Amino acid sequence: MLRSALLNVMVAAARKAGRTLKRDFGEVEHLQVSLKGPANFVTAADRKAEETLKAELAKARPGYGFLGEEGGLQAGDDPSHTWIVDPLDGTTNFLHGIPQFAISIALEREGTIVAGVIYNPANEELFIAERGKGAFLNDQRIRVAGRQRLADAVICCGLPHYGRGDLAVFRKEFALVQEKVAGLRRFGAAALDLGWVAAGRFDAFWERDLSPWDMAAGILMIREAGGYVTDCDGRDAMLTSKSIVCGNETMHREIIGLLKTAGKT
Repeated sequence: MLRSALLNVMVAAARKAGRTLKRDFGEVEHLQVSLKGPANFVTAADRKAEETLKAELAKARPGYGFLGEEGGLQAGDDPSHTWIVDPLDGTTNFLHGIPQFAISIALEREGTIVAGVIYNPANEELFIAERGKGAFLNDQRIRVAGRQRLADAVICCGLPHYGRGDLAVFRKEFALVQEKVAGLRRFGAAALDLGWVAAGRFDAFWERDLSPWDMAAGILMIREAGGYVTDCDGRDAMLTSKSIVCGNETMHREIIGLLKTAGKT
């Protein structure tokens, strides 16, 4: 596929930060055996990746705002454009040497996500999308899965930790969905979960208590792959409500229905 200049900038930034993350990920294995463990090392890797992304994106598009997991919102001279960046989605996976983590970059223009990149340096999978131009995995066009029956579907979900998120709500939702589907999965990196729905690997995905940088690129990816995406109440307010549901039209509708039923029990 022919990438726009904008996507080339985003991909180059992701690959540069990804090279450092991949080297750091290689070191994590050796740190697993130490008494202190790799936690401090991974925190430093996360910050270093965000600094690289910020510098590369600013060099190509000076003046754009920057919303990152580590540094928060930093306004730019151009108020109509904001980068929304997660330098290391799936930190816990990274910490434990599990190669399911990603860099996520989205560009918001006047309140609309217009471009997105999700990149897993561990296996070189690169998901890209630009508004109105489709979604791609390693330059091959991707589409959401076409399954129409929950009984045939493999669904991905988030899993709240103690002290974060509403465990009681999740248990109700999980129980209702589990009895309807072929399988449930929890992979631990929301950006990649969204990319995998866009690629048809998962039939649907839902999660609560996410941050904008977890979802922004993936929201565009799903839509450009022909899918439907809303928050858990069926509204187009994912970035503010901090929840998301996505899949093809049927799967999205069915999961939304189950979540609403769970909320009444």
